[in-house]
Amino acid sequence: MTPAYLVTHSGGFHADELLSSVILTRLFPGARIVRSRAPEWIAPAPDRIIYDVGGAYDATSGIFDHHQRGAPLRDDGQPYSSFGLVWKHFGRDYIAAAGVPAEHVDSVHQSFDVSFVLPIDLVDNGAQSPSGPLAGLALSSLLETLKPDFDDKDPEADTKAFHKALAVARSFVEAGVSRAAAKLRAESIVRHAIETTGANRVLELPMGMPFRPAIEKAGADHLLFVVHPREKDWCLTGIRRGDEGFELRADLPAAWAGLVNEDLEKACGVPGATFCHNGRFIAAAKTRAAALTMAEIAVAEAIANQAA
Repeated sequence: MTPAYLVTHSGGFHADELLSSVILTRLFPGARIVRSRAPEWIAPAPDRIIYDVGGAYDATSGIFDHHQRGAPLRDDGQPYSSFGLVWKHFGRDYIAAAGVPAEHVDSVHQSFDVSFVLPIDLVDNGAQSPSGPLAGLALSSLLETLKPDFDDKDPEADTKAFHKALAVARSFVEAGVSRAAAKLRAESIVRHAIETTGANRVLELPMGMPFRPAIEKAGADHLLFVVHPREKDWCLTGIRRGDEGFELRADLPAAWAGLVNEDLEKACGVPGATFCHNGRFIAAAKTRAAALTMAEIAVAEAIANQAA
C-alpha cells in the first residue's frame, strides 16, 4: 500500500496524531497530510491512511481510530491511542527504515513501545495524567504548548502550528528509536566486557555507554564500579541499584567527596586524580592507570564497610 493521503482530524492537535504523523510521513514521504473531519475524507479508501478520526479501527482498510465504542485495547487491557495503533502496524517498518539491523528490530519496537508509545496512549485516553511539578514537561504537554493561542485569528493557525509541532515531534521519535537501538549495541559491548572481567569488581569499558541494564541481565552482582575513557580523561562511576532513585551498589570514599586536583590526590594517594563529585557517584583521573587505582581503593573501602 502506497497512500497518496495521510488523513487526520482538523482543529486542535494532540501528541498522538502528531507522533503518528511522524511514523507515516517517514514511511510514505510522497503522501500529503490532510487535516479534515469531512465525511468524504475520513471514509476508508485505497488511496489513504486515516488515523485519530473516522470512528473505526481496521488495519486492512487503513483506518486507525480509538474514540469509538469498543475501541481496541492492548493484551493487558490498557488502551491504545492512534499512535499506539500506528506503531503496532507500522513501527517495525519505521525502525527498519531508520537503519536498525534486522535482528534488533523487534527488541527496539518493544522497548520503544513500553517507554515512549504507551505513556502517550495512556495520557491521550485519560488513563493516566501527568502530575506534580514536572507535569508540564511531559512530552504530551510540551507538544500541546505548540498550539496557537486561543485568540489567534489566522484561519490557518492550527495547520501551521501542526506542521511546526510535527518537526519537533519527529526529533523526539528519531532520538528515542536511535537511543533504543544504541542500548542494544551497548549491551553487546558490556556483556563482552563482563566476560573479560571475570570476578573483578571493576568493569572497564572502551567508552562511555549505558551499562546497568546489561550488568543486571548478566547477573553480574559482584560489580561495584565502572571505568571508561572520556575525550581527555578517564571516568570512574558507581552502579545504581535500580531505575528509580540514586542509591549505588557502593559509594566512592567519603574522604574524596567534593575534592579536585591536588586536594584529591592527597586524599586518595593517587597522582593524576582530578575530581570527585560531592555525591560520591563519579570521579575522574588523567590516566587509565590512575582511574583503575582509584577504583581499586574504592572497592577495598566498600568491601570493608560492608563487612563492618
